[in-house]
Amino acid sequence: MKEIVLDTETTGISVKEGHRIVEIGCIELENLIPTKNKFHCYLNPERKVSEKAFKVHGYSDEFLLNQKKFKEVEDEFLEFIKDKRLIIHNAEFDLAHLNNELLLSGKGRIKNEIIDTLVIAREKFPGSQVSLDALCKRYRIDNSKRINHTALIDCDLLSKVYINLIDQKEPSLDFQENESNSRISDNISVSYFKKIITPSSVEFKKHKQYLSKFLKKNYFS
Repeated sequence: MKEIVLDTETTGISVKEGHRIVEIGCIELENLIPTKNKFHCYLNPERKVSEKAFKVHGYSDEFLLNQKKFKEVEDEFLEFIKDKRLIIHNAEFDLAHLNNELLLSGKGRIKNEIIDTLVIAREKFPGSQVSLDALCKRYRIDNSKRINHTALIDCDLLSKVYINLIDQKEPSLDFQENESNSRISDNISVSYFKKIITPSSVEFKKHKQYLSKFLKKNYFS
């Protein structure tokens, strides 16, 4: 199965206030493994970046002025995500902005299947911090490159978080102990899988024979 991890950066939070997209990043996964296929672009939002948004991603009006407009990349973007499940952290935000851009250019809304990792994290860890940074900490994912919020870096981190969230991996024991206010060395990291291996009939027979000999030897010794 092919999936797309997607992230956007914008001029501000609210579509109703006229905010637009300044960056789109997409990483393709096939059977949960990143492929070499990526989609990435900076965009001219045709408006100024808010002060708060600039502090988040660092893209200036001068830098964005020379970038392509959304309508110039929309066909390539739509083809890249076509018929693929989208993995997004706080999907409501990104989809609102993407659908707004598509509406402005006369296109229809995105109809892909969506998995919102924020929703999964809230259900799995009620009452805990579920930001991307907090989830990286929980799963011991190195996010030191995330100085600013940039789409491709966030996609890379989210792809690793997603694999953990759907129980392909479990959080390390040291984080779980720290959550319980217990001390454990930062150098210890134990990961495990929930895979149960059932012994074959031959293995079971040999094990039974071993136990029989072991018990007999110790009983009469």
